[in-house]
Amino acid sequence: MIDFQDQVAIVTGAGRGLGRLYALDLARRGAAVVVNDLGGSIGGQGSDARVADAVVAEILEAGGTAVASYDSVDSPEGGAAIVANAVDNFGRLDAVVSNAGIFNSIAFDELTPDDWRNMLRVHLDAGFYLAQPAFRVMKAQGYGRFVFISSSGGMFGQPWESHYAAAKAGLVGLSNVIAIEGAEHGIHSNTVLPFGLSRMVTETIGDATSLDDIGFLKVIDPDLVVPMVVYLASRTCDFTHQNYSACAGRFARVFVGLGEGWLSTGDSKPTADDIATHLAEVQATEPFTVPGSIFEEVFAVCDRLGVDVFAQSGESA
Repeated sequence: MIDFQDQVAIVTGAGRGLGRLYALDLARRGAAVVVNDLGGSIGGQGSDARVADAVVAEILEAGGTAVASYDSVDSPEGGAAIVANAVDNFGRLDAVVSNAGIFNSIAFDELTPDDWRNMLRVHLDAGFYLAQPAFRVMKAQGYGRFVFISSSGGMFGQPWESHYAAAKAGLVGLSNVIAIEGAEHGIHSNTVLPFGLSRMVTETIGDATSLDDIGFLKVIDPDLVVPMVVYLASRTCDFTHQNYSACAGRFARVFVGLGEGWLSTGDSKPTADDIATHLAEVQATEPFTVPGSIFEEVFAVCDRLGVDVFAQSGESA
């Protein structure tokens, strides 16, 4: 059994929905959990300490260990306070599940700068505000796990959600760099793109009866997301820099692949007309690679061109 004995986890947005389920399973497996939730509405208004307190009570009644955190993730001070809560109460921090967020639907041409900024602040900015102090603690102890909750809406697109999609896709970029910089310190970072029944569904749709009639609510059973998140947060997870979709009991890697493409050679510079001529090669998705960093992409192109990057820099491969 995957366990978190003697480990400490933070789960943001843990008072309701998917976040609550992550916190409960981590606690059931032995983690001391910081249950963070401002207790606001799905749109980000208001606060209610009872939301986090209720989940802490559930964990304590089941024999687990947990403390509540009511700090908002949308400021540097809030992120630092959440991490300090873990360290002050339990002496360390092993896993962070960055799950907190807000949601609303607005057509792109009707989106205001405030709508845009609010969404990014609570998702993307908050991911940074929480992760940076957590990273410093993990770096000092030589171990850590980050799980950022992204979205298929960000990776693949979702109508009326340009602000939400941009914020969630941004978390993938953040996770990628944390994974690269954290590798030498035993820190892994991955993302999950979940499908689960939560306030984001019920408060957007209103009457969920029609979805229940066709069985879709069973497809987005939130319990079916938990295994992927908990696995990635565990010491058993020995990989990093990856993304996973969790939908209806189907768990699958999501990746950005790079096609082989068309490589212009010779002395003449390529033109837009050359792109048109070689469009089939440019567009081809097979074969492809999944670069581990920007450097891998550049070095691969240099290799095809016969350019020895390491020789040029005086280094040796």
